[in-house]
Amino acid sequence: MDFIWYILTGSLVGLAVGMTGVGGGSIMTPLLLMFGFPPHIAIGTDLLYAGIAKSTGVYLHAKKKHVNWKVMAAMAAGSLPSSLLTIIWLSQYDKPDHYQEILTATLGVMLVATAFVIIFRRNILSISSKKQSTSPSTKEHNLKYIFLSGIALGVLVTLTSVGAGALGTALLMLLFPAMAAKNIVGTDLAHAVPLTLVAGIGHIFLGNVDYSLLTALLIGSIPAIYVGTHLSSYVPNAVLQPVLATALMGFGVKYLFF
Repeated sequence: MDFIWYILTGSLVGLAVGMTGVGGGSIMTPLLLMFGFPPHIAIGTDLLYAGIAKSTGVYLHAKKKHVNWKVMAAMAAGSLPSSLLTIIWLSQYDKPDHYQEILTATLGVMLVATAFVIIFRRNILSISSKKQSTSPSTKEHNLKYIFLSGIALGVLVTLTSVGAGALGTALLMLLFPAMAAKNIVGTDLAHAVPLTLVAGIGHIFLGNVDYSLLTALLIGSIPAIYVGTHLSSYVPNAVLQPVLATALMGFGVKYLFF
């Protein structure tokens, strides 16, 4: 019976991702914690789930030439090594129980940050459009900044499974304002997949992945993402995204202070 509930959870998250475009980690991990999974299992399983579920999307965006590989490579050059170093750091603890508080506190910060990105998305787009006329999309100093941002993102995503989508997109919008929206989405996704896979595989070695749960989530979410994408044209984001942001803010405050 639990397996069926997990499939339904995957379907719910898949629909939300398809309709709002917000990364699954910010929704999935709090739900798994509500089911009673310990933080290290919820985060480790969700990372591997995200890497697998999003892989098809990368292929489609790459085929349509929506990926800026130079920017993606600069971002990944920072995030992938920092993710591996974070896994090595966590492996120094004798038991997952010893780093649970680190995971939940960082998760709270990332959920609040993701909620702010959703709430202020229009403001970010406005700032980005103002910079567009004066900022080339591949300035060398912007590549340096996206590399440094990648280092921070690699650590935070590995600790929480949250941020590769929403925060990655926000960073790309701010640093590369001339980049088309489709290229921002494609580039961010192309970066998110290897990052979540590397972090997820690292959590496998830490013993933090529940394979039965992973299977159920994939069964539920993959078709639901497709359905949600088609439903998105009928359900306005102006309604969905504030509701989602409020929920994420609530979860974030809970994990930060309670």
